[in-house]
Amino acid sequence: MNPFRLRITDPNGKVIEFHGPADITAETTEAIVNAANSYLIGGGGVDGAIHDAGGPSILKECKLYVAANGQLPAGKAMVTGGGNLTAKHVIHTVGPVYRGGDSGEAELLTGCYRESIQLADKHAIQSIAFPAISTGAYGYPLRDAAKVAVHGVLESLSSTKHVTLVRFVLFDVAAVKAYVATAESLRRTHDPSQYRIEKADS
Repeated sequence: MNPFRLRITDPNGKVIEFHGPADITAETTEAIVNAANSYLIGGGGVDGAIHDAGGPSILKECKLYVAANGQLPAGKAMVTGGGNLTAKHVIHTVGPVYRGGDSGEAELLTGCYRESIQLADKHAIQSIAFPAISTGAYGYPLRDAAKVAVHGVLESLSSTKHVTLVRFVLFDVAAVKAYVATAESLRRTHDPSQYRIEKADS
């Protein structure tokens, strides 16, 4: 695993880390999050990479879920085993397609992070890794997505019983810069005693 670029620690000792460029399929957290489609049948980008690395058991569980529950709506999440991945669990969530920002996209994207963390907590998972949800084919602007992601995770972590580590595993340099910049902005917008922010040595 690549060393963190930046780390936030909240007053309760819960940690958010930002890593990248990195491959989420190689993650060692207990769970990784898949930016899935509503049909849960795999696809391109992160979704395809996770299914390829994890093997057919993940798709089998996804198909069983859809058969029993229907398509997974945007902003919601479900969990499967990790198959051949190091991570024991994959939490699948469906990000919103960006349509200009006035169609409730921010609320749906917040839901992806909130629902994934709540589901992890329900399963007594202590560590979870996220990609930059909706910033690929779904077209969500990186800076806007980063703001929603960071603030959504901070809020969700405040009420967890089991989840103590959230890791953003970002695929390319542009995503790393956007998410780290958002995290660093907490220095200006929050009481310095509220969060400890460490930046890795260059």
